[in-house]
Amino acid sequence: MHFRSLFALLVAIIPSALSFSSPRADAPTFPDLYEATIADLQAGLDAGHFTSVDLVNAYFARINEVNAELHAVIETSPTALKQAADLDAQRKQGKKIGPLHGIPILVKDNIATRVEDGMNTTAGSYALLNSVVPGDATTAAKLRQAGAIILGKANLSEWAAFGSLAPDGWSGRGGQTTNPYYPKGNPCGSSSGSGTETAGSITCPASRNNVVGVKATVGLTSRNGVVPISQHQDTVGPLTRTVTDAAIVLSAIAGKDSADNYTDAQPDQVPDYTAALKKDALKGARLGVPRTVFIDKTWGPIPAAAAFTDALKTMKDLGAIITDPTNIPNAEDILKNDAGNIVLETDLKFDIQHYLSTLKEIPTNVHNIADIAAFNDAHKDLEEPALDAYTSWNSHFIISEPKQLDDAYRAAVEQSHDYSRAEGIDAVLKQYNLDAFVLPENSFMFQYAGFALTARHVKTAGYPIVTVPLGFQPNDTKPADSGGKDSPIETAPGMPFGLTFVGTAFSESKLLAFAYAYEQATQTRLKRKAYEKATPKTQLVDVVGKNLPTGGANSTTDPNSNSTQNGGGTGAATSVGVTRSFGLLVASLVCAHSVIRW
Repeated sequence: MHFRSLFALLVAIIPSALSFSSPRADAPTFPDLYEATIADLQAGLDAGHFTSVDLVNAYFARINEVNAELHAVIETSPTALKQAADLDAQRKQGKKIGPLHGIPILVKDNIATRVEDGMNTTAGSYALLNSVVPGDATTAAKLRQAGAIILGKANLSEWAAFGSLAPDGWSGRGGQTTNPYYPKGNPCGSSSGSGTETAGSITCPASRNNVVGVKATVGLTSRNGVVPISQHQDTVGPLTRTVTDAAIVLSAIAGKDSADNYTDAQPDQVPDYTAALKKDALKGARLGVPRTVFIDKTWGPIPAAAAFTDALKTMKDLGAIITDPTNIPNAEDILKNDAGNIVLETDLKFDIQHYLSTLKEIPTNVHNIADIAAFNDAHKDLEEPALDAYTSWNSHFIISEPKQLDDAYRAAVEQSHDYSRAEGIDAVLKQYNLDAFVLPENSFMFQYAGFALTARHVKTAGYPIVTVPLGFQPNDTKPADSGGKDSPIETAPGMPFGLTFVGTAFSESKLLAFAYAYEQATQTRLKRKAYEKATPKTQLVDVVGKNLPTGGANSTTDPNSNSTQNGGGTGAATSVGVTRSFGLLVASLVCAHSVIRW
């Protein structure tokens, strides 16, 4: 099974060495928004070189420039400029409410945002259009508490890819999200324009779009207010340009929440994840390479093989102690075993039903997955278009509908616990005295780490994964899709792939430190840029001091003016997503990097 539905949090920030200067010697220097980090933006805001209103206007323009090409953003917030103006006023008074003060962020369209913002929360489906959520998801609330501006909603694989079998990144409302590194390329899902994860929705989009992704341990970040797939696997995490930005956002959204009892399992104190970021963090680090199944051609192609070999050498040169191989004995068994499927399919039915019961209004009157499937069948023009790509409409809903919370379900949960405890990730880490595993992202680890339940006495599912850029497919790569003219391109010249660090539960500080040391030594992300039509052009110099609108326009996809296939409204520069590992996206990323994963 290729489940990549983890919620992903996508922060749009990337370390930038580029900037634009005005001809005047005394004029301010503006950061290049293609690579600007949170620190770059905060420095300019603090210096008064530009305002958060300027940032919002710039990101709105940049989304407008590329969203027709990428379909990464479903709608933007009509209140974003007011949010920005309020935060600018506080900054002028010497008040900063948090590390994200005045930074625009996009959230995935399965993360609830308060009704007064004027945006929908639909998981990409017309079935939830104009439904009324009770308030902000905990993740959205924490972003606001840290000072972030919720700029808009990012596209995703509809229902985080657990409704219909359709191409990665397709939704009825948003259309087909594509990859900024090759026209019509697969951005991966379900976090196409943002991120959340159940199994790969953060890690894969990060890998395919040349950014950093953090699939947080289930229970580190609250899922309250996020359209669910599985309580055992869903999690929220950031997608950002740099490891530092990911650490900043993760620090802001982590923490216990009485509305999500899985968060009770985490340590009492949320770490400052930036404190662990040292360039020498790999010195003495003990890393294992699980090759069987995960890096095994019999299980599928490994386009990153040569780059991964180089990466191992780089890490050894940085002082890491590499044990290769450190195979996980039950990897093949757990991936072939149906227990994980039973848990996911059953959770899908009951967790979505519970989420729908919390909504204050649902104009379409859908209250369970059977209702959703019936709505889709009754609105084929919106939800079941005739695509040449392989599709199986409502397939996951059909499979899940007969499932019950019965003995078979409970046995499947128990078996998943036993697998991971006896021969799984923790056992192998202990056997070889390892700090973490390291391997290319395009392996089955996203699935294994998602299905493996950690401990019976705590309600925690899944292990943390941090993904950083590793390389790009060679220029002589033959473009190929998975079949059909509507299918995204799977392999093509210059399409990115990533490197993943995997550890035990709540080991995010350690994994981020390793990823940071590797990132700083290689700077792989900077070695290739998005193709021309996917690269927004507006910079701060184009908006600062200009008489631009101070209002906000909601740009929800209009089915009368955009085809279902192409959908997508004007979008914001930053994004937060969920990947059954939820995801966030900070404004610095802008639409130059769309992210998708189940």
